[in-house]
Amino acid sequence: MDFTFSETQAAVAEAASAVFAGHATSERVAEIEAGEVCVDRELLDELGRATLIGLAVPEEHGGSGLGMVELAILLVEQGRRVAPVPLLSTVVGGLALSRFGTDEQKAALLPGVVAGEVILAVALPASGGGDPRLPSITASPDGHGWVLEGVCPVVRAANLATRLLVPVRFGPGEGTGVFLVDPAEPGCNVERVITTDRQENGRVRLTGYRATLADLIGDPADQKVPAGGPGMLEWIVQRYIVGLCALQLGVCQEAVSIAARYTSERRQFGKPLAGFQGVALRAADAHIDTEAMSVTLWQAAWLLDQGIDAAAEVRVAKWWASEAGHRVVHAVQHLHGGLGADVTYPVHRYFLWGKHIELEMGAGAAQLARLGDELAGSFLASRADGSGALDAGAA
Repeated sequence: MDFTFSETQAAVAEAASAVFAGHATSERVAEIEAGEVCVDRELLDELGRATLIGLAVPEEHGGSGLGMVELAILLVEQGRRVAPVPLLSTVVGGLALSRFGTDEQKAALLPGVVAGEVILAVALPASGGGDPRLPSITASPDGHGWVLEGVCPVVRAANLATRLLVPVRFGPGEGTGVFLVDPAEPGCNVERVITTDRQENGRVRLTGYRATLADLIGDPADQKVPAGGPGMLEWIVQRYIVGLCALQLGVCQEAVSIAARYTSERRQFGKPLAGFQGVALRAADAHIDTEAMSVTLWQAAWLLDQGIDAAAEVRVAKWWASEAGHRVVHAVQHLHGGLGADVTYPVHRYFLWGKHIELEMGAGAAQLARLGDELAGSFLASRADGSGALDAGAA
């Protein structure tokens, strides 16, 4: 496989790296964390001016019309700097609107997304590790639209969002859909939640929230993308998970770099720590883990952009992001010794981000369980059609 970036992708990486390096220094991140709201608005504005938030937004709405690979490149750079901006939720929400939204919804929200003025949050039922195919919000018809009821415990950037993308269950046998919810409207309550990575999140509670057809994204039924492909909700979930994997890759790559610099400069018994075999082996294992995370991430992102079924590859990428990410941030923390526990030293943020991403949307064991279910389903389907073997995609 050749994972060399195209000229456009290399330009995106260079631009994103420059913006984050210039605005998300460790001193600036510490300053933002000490503030009332842990969001760097100046950085968000700069990302908007550089048209980086709108990489995957269609050109007619001010974006660049690119895809998941380019968004992953952007999120890797955010992970490198552990920059406190609500990028993941906004770019995935913008991607979903670009693909499924009505013309009115796109015109109303996408230009603001591109400029960094509109923050989107995706209230996925699996954000806490549950099953993404089972929305926790229900939608009941009331003659004029629907009444939404339910709770999403932890939603990235929900307390900052201009709009929430909320997956719902319509009823037995009626499928799922996604609504645009205005958090300022009656019936929607968003409680601020600060998670272990110190990021802004919200607990979304809908009680008698009234939604109309104008708020519905796509069809009321579980739309297929394309025909025979994953439903709309799974389409969104896959891209959200790949975004998480991109953040984790950036977190781990930079954490390993910090550890390499520290162990090369810190001397013990008359020589650098990096000269001790145990230290070198631990760091080498961490580097190998980041390379495995990289390969699986880019494979999944590329397949999604090509419209190829990537359910298994997305699960594999998240397994590596969870399992290898766990090993890497623990190794980096240990390689720093007591200094790793000093919250005035930046490496602790990589540990906190890495641990949060490891668990979000399901840790490694959950990914293996779902991957097993999907492979078993493919096997049973192949037996039903008489082939008696897994199809090429599942294999």
